[in-house]
Amino acid sequence: MGLIKTLRETEPFNQLPEMIFAELNEAAKVKKFPAHVHIFNQHDPPTGYLYVVKSGMVEIVVLTPGGVEMIVDYRKEGAFLGSTPVFTDGGYTAGARTVNETECYLIPAEILAKTAATYPHITEYFNKAVYSRIRNLYSDMVSEHAQNTLTQMEAFPFKKRLSEIMTTPVETCLPDAPVKEIAKRMVERGIGAILVRDSRKHLAGIVTERDLVSKILAREGADCRSTLASDVMTPHPHTMTADTFMYEATAFMMGHKIKHLPILDRDEIVGIVTLRDLMKYRSQKSMLLVGSIDKARTLEELISARSEIVKVARALLGETRSNVEIMEIISYIHHRIIRRCFELVLFDMKRQGLTPPDIKYCFIIMGSGGRKEMLLGPDQDNGFIFEDFPDEKVDEVNAFFVPFAEKLVAALARVGYPRCKGNVMVNNPLWRGRLKEWRDRISDWIAIPEPQKVRYSSIFFDFMPIAGEAGLCQDLRDIVHTMIKSYPIFLYHMMELDFKHKVPLNLLGRFSLSREKEHKGTLSLKQAGSIFIVDCVRMFLLEQQIDATTTTERIEMLVKLNIFNQETAEHIKAAFEAFTFLRLRNEINLTDQGKFPSHYLDPYALTKNEQDLLKEAFRVASKLQDSTKRHFSRIVN
Repeated sequence: MGLIKTLRETEPFNQLPEMIFAELNEAAKVKKFPAHVHIFNQHDPPTGYLYVVKSGMVEIVVLTPGGVEMIVDYRKEGAFLGSTPVFTDGGYTAGARTVNETECYLIPAEILAKTAATYPHITEYFNKAVYSRIRNLYSDMVSEHAQNTLTQMEAFPFKKRLSEIMTTPVETCLPDAPVKEIAKRMVERGIGAILVRDSRKHLAGIVTERDLVSKILAREGADCRSTLASDVMTPHPHTMTADTFMYEATAFMMGHKIKHLPILDRDEIVGIVTLRDLMKYRSQKSMLLVGSIDKARTLEELISARSEIVKVARALLGETRSNVEIMEIISYIHHRIIRRCFELVLFDMKRQGLTPPDIKYCFIIMGSGGRKEMLLGPDQDNGFIFEDFPDEKVDEVNAFFVPFAEKLVAALARVGYPRCKGNVMVNNPLWRGRLKEWRDRISDWIAIPEPQKVRYSSIFFDFMPIAGEAGLCQDLRDIVHTMIKSYPIFLYHMMELDFKHKVPLNLLGRFSLSREKEHKGTLSLKQAGSIFIVDCVRMFLLEQQIDATTTTERIEMLVKLNIFNQETAEHIKAAFEAFTFLRLRNEINLTDQGKFPSHYLDPYALTKNEQDLLKEAFRVASKLQDSTKRHFSRIVN
């Protein structure tokens, strides 16, 4: 992406006239940085440039009070670095370190100062420290929660991304390369695979040592002199992107029994990771929680794995890279356990002589699980989607899936996932059915939006597949979009129900605490805080007929659609991050006390800084509520 194109599409430069773009482009220069080097360090004297990432990836790192370097953000193509000394009198408030080979545009501070003098909104934009409170909180968290070296190593494999360990550049060849030449290169370079690229440098296949043995050496009459790469390669191999977490790649490669994984960035080959690379970083705990879950043969083994999640959460919180990332990792582990529990129950049904009917079906998870936003104490929100099988098969389907659903819910409860108090589970006929039955059900919810139906929909709309035919999930999502497009007023009713509840701050800015006997003297970080952000963001996305999984991804999507501006989005993400951290820490503390993890806490037990942060997060949620109300009220006007 060229500099002019980047600036045209990015705040705050997108409001400038064309002649300014030309001046900035002429004054800028391009510089390449190798992988794993600092472009600048925290507190370094200014280099005199604003950096714009042209290609590659950069980590933003800060020093904790103990002098430990901590990753707090990533910057990819089109993102800015080093703006603080350019637009203020201060130095660098954080350092910037390349993840892989990175190329940046360097725009001189002098021309930016000249431009900002005419267009002051540029300085205003960069001077807004959206994350200042969050940044301060990060330091407090690391000081309070940093663990010993062993604990850090236990968390480490979960945090590292493939960009940090992949081999780059990659050995490649064309499809017409002789196999003998490929074998020679593999021996000379001490590698076990070579990627095959086409004339456009896109990945066409992979040749591994195993391919050479099984397709050449083990075959009678095979001639390695005339055989080409295209003859022995595995076409269209599995791939991942550079920002994929190590734990996900490890589980994927083990599950698919592959030893080499090409890494792509928008179809471009940028690296390769081997299973041996991943094994170097795997700790005992990661082996237990990612590798061994799929090998579990009993519910007792899953119960054991479920109990270990709090240890991983505590270690991750001690590292403190991003609390939203921690939540996604925890969700990933929950998903693996839930899917394996499903498989064990299914196996047990078959062992008892009960044969599944010959239909397509999908086991889905909803609510926080469907958004990958589970923490330590999620309950069950699940359902079944069936294909539109003929009516004469109804009895056969029920004969298997009714007892299966009962056994599955009971097994999940035993493993550590409590039954949903609202009965949103597969053993309830309301939460399973054919696509056409789901269509009728959703149509009823949307056309006659009674409060309970709206509550059901707010849980249901966040769904994703856990096991079975994932394509049915997309079919159901298409039905949801079609229905909402036909009844847009439903979003107004969702908004109305949501706004009967307000954030727990009174007019004097003090916390409003619960008077319920069970939760007296506390407030809910979920039901009185993060849920408002989740619900409002979901409503905007449903209106746009767009799909995204996590709340953070949805916020970023709304920025791209110009529904939210960047400043608003950063405030919302910062508030969501604050709720997530405080809730996760509270759940860990309760678990350590032998209690079930809860989203209720006493805010006055927090430090003054954390109380201020929580109040600010509530105010952001309240402002988002008000904006959402104004937006969707237009539907009925």
